[in-house]
Amino acid sequence: MSPRRVMIVDDEKGIREALKQVLEYEEIEVQSCASGHEAIRVYPDFKPHLVFLDVKMEGMDGLETLKRVRELDPEAQVVMISGHGTIQTAVEATQLGAYDFLEKPLDTDRILLTLRNALQHVVLVNENVRLKQEVRAQYEIVGSSKAIRHVIGLIEKVAPTPARVLITGENGTGKELVARAIHALNARASGPFIEVNCAAIPSELIESELFGHMKGSFTGAFADRAGKFELADGGTLFLDEIGELKPELQAKLLRVLQERRFERLGGTRTIAVDVRWIAATNRDLDAMVASGQFRGDLYHRLAVFPIQLPPLRARRQDILPLAVSLLARISADLGRPALRLDDRVRERLLEGSWPGNVRELSNTLERAAILADGDVVRGEDLQISIAPPVSGQADTIEEIERQAIRRALDEVGGNRRRAAERLGMGERTLYEKIKRYGLS
Repeated sequence: MSPRRVMIVDDEKGIREALKQVLEYEEIEVQSCASGHEAIRVYPDFKPHLVFLDVKMEGMDGLETLKRVRELDPEAQVVMISGHGTIQTAVEATQLGAYDFLEKPLDTDRILLTLRNALQHVVLVNENVRLKQEVRAQYEIVGSSKAIRHVIGLIEKVAPTPARVLITGENGTGKELVARAIHALNARASGPFIEVNCAAIPSELIESELFGHMKGSFTGAFADRAGKFELADGGTLFLDEIGELKPELQAKLLRVLQERRFERLGGTRTIAVDVRWIAATNRDLDAMVASGQFRGDLYHRLAVFPIQLPPLRARRQDILPLAVSLLARISADLGRPALRLDDRVRERLLEGSWPGNVRELSNTLERAAILADGDVVRGEDLQISIAPPVSGQADTIEEIERQAIRRALDEVGGNRRRAAERLGMGERTLYEKIKRYGLS
């Protein structure tokens, strides 16, 4: 439904009543204010989608009121009204964030046109905010362990810059997720994010995949085709499993890195590109450089800003929050109400060895969600590998759970219901665990 709340701020009663009549005829909820001070007082509770604001008022004038409204709500949509309109006033109002400027005497058709345009603008702004929130949620990195907080801090520092990033870590630790998060937090976020899995493309096709080709340049090239570099122009190119590239292709990549230009296979025209490079690998590139398997000059240009992702076993306190977040997404994808984890499931998740890291955890939960009857995932729905006991391990499963509960309570200000939702357990179960672990 379109936004339907409008505030009128004018010290002339006749103007307020006339505007209110027009707006209420359009089935809009109206709040009238006789002064800027009154508008500032009621604005937070009424939360209007649009404000009609008179410029000339006694006490706090319209421009000062506009400034105060924008401080309360930077996204506020305000249409200024003036019986003494001047270009200077209109310019000043626009600089302060006004959406439009109307002169008295007010014309009903002009009011309605401005109203509909402004409300449509609000719809578009809200939709844009919603989409950005969805993107952030999709690429949110869940966890509060020291290891993952360090990674998040590195992402926040490097994302706004143009620096090349090398992400390393075991399979399933979330290297693509980190790459997408970096892209989403950069000025290039509106540009393309192009992924190339260097391990999944046959070696004889990888060059064509990256640089494109011209018709007839090789058997099967029936038409001209743009490569990933061209497609990523103005955005981010993510080279996953970069350690799998053959030495001859490493040399060609190095040239593109240095010159920011290339030719398609079979082509003669030089193509210039502007891309942000992010590479990832699960291999030890330092050792590969030492053994001559990977070019040292390419490695050092790719690894301007390295990020090492920890395996899941190194951040066990993140397992339960991760499981809850993944299960919520899986439930939505399956078209089911949000599933919960019973006590035995939580214990088994903490006991798991997780050699496949977050990807294995996600796959395990997806299978369990499909098998689950009702709204609870139970122990018999899980199939996981149990981690062997580690001599001298600092944290027991109970201590990990205690830390997770304490952290969840801290994050929601002690609200047990919200903490229980975050942890994927019933509120009564949480209450019993709070007592057991001596948490206040």
